[in-house]
Amino acid sequence: MTISRTEKVVRVAVPIPAYRCFDYLPPSGVGLSELLPGIRLRVPFGNRTRVGYLIAVAETPDCDVERLRAAEAVLDDKPLLSETDVKLLQWAARYYHHPLGEVFQLAFPVHLREGRSAEVARPRGLALTPAGAALDSPALKRAPSQRRLLETLRGAENPLPASRLAETGSSARAAQDAARRLVERGWAEWVDLRDGRIPAAVRPPLPLNVAQLAAVDAVSAHLGRYGAFLLEGVTGSGKTEVYLEVIRRVIGRGEQALILVPEISLTPQLEQRLRERIEAPLAVFHSGLNETERTAAWLGFQQGDLRVLLGTRSAVFVPMRRPGVIILDEEHDRSFKQQEGFRFSARDVAVMRARMADIPLVAGSATPSLESIRNVQRGRYARLSLPARAGVAVEPRYRLLDIRSRRLQEGLSEALIAAIRETLAEGGQVLLFLNRRGFAPALICHGCGWVAQCRRCDANLVLHAREARLRCHHCAAEHGLPAGCPACGQEDLRPLGIGTERVDQALQRLFPEVGVARIDRDSTRGRHSLARILDRVHRGEVRILLGTQMLAKGHHFPGVTLVGILDVDAGFYSTDFRAAEHTAQLIVQVAGRAGRGEKPGTVLLQTRHPDHPLLQRLLREGYPGFAAAELAERESACLPPFGYQALWRAESKELALSMDFLARLREEADGTNGAVHWLGPAPAPMPKQAGRYRAQLWLKSARREVLHASLTDALARLQETPERRVRWSLDVDPVDFY
Repeated sequence: MTISRTEKVVRVAVPIPAYRCFDYLPPSGVGLSELLPGIRLRVPFGNRTRVGYLIAVAETPDCDVERLRAAEAVLDDKPLLSETDVKLLQWAARYYHHPLGEVFQLAFPVHLREGRSAEVARPRGLALTPAGAALDSPALKRAPSQRRLLETLRGAENPLPASRLAETGSSARAAQDAARRLVERGWAEWVDLRDGRIPAAVRPPLPLNVAQLAAVDAVSAHLGRYGAFLLEGVTGSGKTEVYLEVIRRVIGRGEQALILVPEISLTPQLEQRLRERIEAPLAVFHSGLNETERTAAWLGFQQGDLRVLLGTRSAVFVPMRRPGVIILDEEHDRSFKQQEGFRFSARDVAVMRARMADIPLVAGSATPSLESIRNVQRGRYARLSLPARAGVAVEPRYRLLDIRSRRLQEGLSEALIAAIRETLAEGGQVLLFLNRRGFAPALICHGCGWVAQCRRCDANLVLHAREARLRCHHCAAEHGLPAGCPACGQEDLRPLGIGTERVDQALQRLFPEVGVARIDRDSTRGRHSLARILDRVHRGEVRILLGTQMLAKGHHFPGVTLVGILDVDAGFYSTDFRAAEHTAQLIVQVAGRAGRGEKPGTVLLQTRHPDHPLLQRLLREGYPGFAAAELAERESACLPPFGYQALWRAESKELALSMDFLARLREEADGTNGAVHWLGPAPAPMPKQAGRYRAQLWLKSARREVLHASLTDALARLQETPERRVRWSLDVDPVDFY
């Protein structure tokens, strides 16, 4: 028996690695009017049940009805995704050549992927009772956590949200225990924050200068229609104030604003400013939250209860009930590109989403990506310029420190140490940058030259002295410190090179009476640890701040008048053609932390190559001059943004298997399209990682559509003859070639 042409089936995206949808009969007892694209269905798949996503209701006249199974249940009364959301996810799956079901799954928080109810969990807040308001704080002198929480509640105009209890200065557990005790004693009570509003005293907007106002007006003129804007402003020029005023106008129209930042470390400071200045319900969305919080933020924004959402790259897929504007801060940052699984670029997806939703997009940076600069040149983006720092702040002055043949104390030159002393004596703060965490990047035997290496990766183990551990920063393997050399038995094992932990110890020794804080992935593992460190910096308790690229962008430290970059040469000799761009951006972004207040700033760059062309061009012509020269080089080599690329990666238990797989892939595709150049296969720059051997195949073309046609053809061949011994992935528009 075959299905008649009038019978309907539901087309479902199932989260498995297959490049197609699957047809099911409608669930029993469910009318077609209830089956709308964007709802979740529970469907049988193989010998188990999965949560799938309805793409369409369609006719399938050529399919044998006996082969179709019925969907088991409808999980949503109404679609969780709009028609535009569904189209965006379908576009993303096509562009990045990734299975549609997995793309849809990534767009949902874990609780909804599991099929849980799509009901918004109302946030709770802790409020003082009349008895608690009348209580004297000294009565709790033996309960410091309760006293701090009580004092915090007295200073709040509204209930304190449960998610912000730990901001009272206690650990999360201590804050929860204090709240429980206050409630038990009748001094506080939990209340329902029905409107999702985070309590804050909203401050009036700051006056905008001429350039800021022109930028706001240009974006505002496009509210309600698509327009892409590159907000290029020097560090400290007030880009955030432009964002805030645009958001304020969007909210005034009854619409929503989505703000994307590349890293979680950038959310606390921007979140605080949003809460102080935007009188509307808002939330954050990133991987640092628990799944209950992520689901509440997702549903709150999807249903329109939240007007502003601040998030990292995955937030680009969170549905908007009333789209108003999308803002990307630090649009140049490569953290916007997902490096595992579904390898999408949040920046590029955001542009397409704004186009589909017919709303403006604002991409801001002091060091725009070459792709965005090229889009301005081609008329795809409108350029908005903030050429000067806001207020009385001025651009910092740069100075190169030639450290060739100079004595260094754990990476610190005498000239830099002297500058730090002088800055501290004048009451300023110091920021030191080293993009290498741990104590030392290697542990070596002084007797025979043995180096501690990871057994699972082609990489050295990094020494973390404070915890007496050796760690691999690629596969997360770790070991205790050996008592002696495994090769020769000698006990003279020495750290080689410097990391932030080692520099931290040196600073504590050199400046024992000054507060020193280190910000890297190791020192900020706790949920609120970064916010606490930044708070100490702003209160002046920390005078010397040391960190990795977590400090390089987005942070505002008005007291910092000296910035020192300890190893500016690290990016000069990479095989990655983007290394020069990334190095220049990093230098400018780190330098931009200096002199953002009333006092002028100085930037010291330690280098063994003071005559390097990149350094000299950057200091002589600034980032715009560097970018112009770099674009000319890219054009001559047909590299992005003048050419298009994809990277096929393969990994297996043997390098030969990975190489052979990619060689067969190239052999089958070679000659099918002469406009696509296939380079490789070759071992990856780190051939062995996490116990598997990796190889890669590089594709490039001057025409995007030709490249994608070639990828589609190759994927079709792979689907016909799947390879079971090799895991492979496809990266469209790659930004890393590791």
